[in-house]
Amino acid sequence: MTVTRRGFLGFACAAAVGIGTAPPAAAAPASDLWPRWLPHVSGADRQVDHAAWDALLARYARSDGDGIVRVAYAAVTAEDRGALRRYLDDLASEAVSQLDRPEQFAYWVNLYNALTVETVLAHYPVDSIRDIDISPGLFSSGPWGAKLIEVEATALSLDDIEHRILRPIWNRDPLIHYAVNCAALGCPNLQPRAFRAATARATLDAAARAFVNHPRGAAFSNGGLVVSSIYRWFREDFGDSEAGVIAHLRDYAEPELAGRLAGVTGIFDHRYDWTLNAPISATG
Repeated sequence: MTVTRRGFLGFACAAAVGIGTAPPAAAAPASDLWPRWLPHVSGADRQVDHAAWDALLARYARSDGDGIVRVAYAAVTAEDRGALRRYLDDLASEAVSQLDRPEQFAYWVNLYNALTVETVLAHYPVDSIRDIDISPGLFSSGPWGAKLIEVEATALSLDDIEHRILRPIWNRDPLIHYAVNCAALGCPNLQPRAFRAATARATLDAAARAFVNHPRGAAFSNGGLVVSSIYRWFREDFGDSEAGVIAHLRDYAEPELAGRLAGVTGIFDHRYDWTLNAPISATG
């Protein structure tokens, strides 16, 4: 049986929130293609409307100045919760198989991120998204395995979108990990605008650079390189070795980090903070 994010996270750390020790790389969710989502129409000119998601992000996603984008969940009005639900209903009604590949990518990323925000809102206040235990299975934790939406009459979970659609169809592109947001401080930032087909690559490159050069992505402690647990959980997407991870970091490192990475041949430790990505004041 494929071990999904919801299964292995239960063993990530003993504490409910905060920085935890990552599980072995072998326990990471597998990239497991769901062939049902392969159909697309090359050159199709249909563009999905993401204006509602843009508006919600503009109102509630912000940085407190530390380089981490937080969502003001406590401030979201009932009207805007309704707008988010209508946006998700609109996405669910899309004939996604009739879109071209770049448009599909933006569609799936925005769907994942919007569903995550709605799920947190439905259970807020929580200290961590891992506290939202709605996934099936005795040893599961978090919401990632729950079927949250139907697209083309097919029920989908967050795990399905990330690990059975995005990662396998886009050939385990490592930049996918900078696109989907799991509502945790340790995660790459939720982007302040919806993904669009025409600008997705530039957005991904900027997101990767921002995360790699933030202490959440790569830092040094006791002289050793400490990286996000993402690079351990999904090492197969980053060259499947410590050398591959380090090469990826160098690709996006700004001069200061690049200088410190020079000559580094191994990773000292990994870390990840599962605290909810809410504002520091927790009041919105």
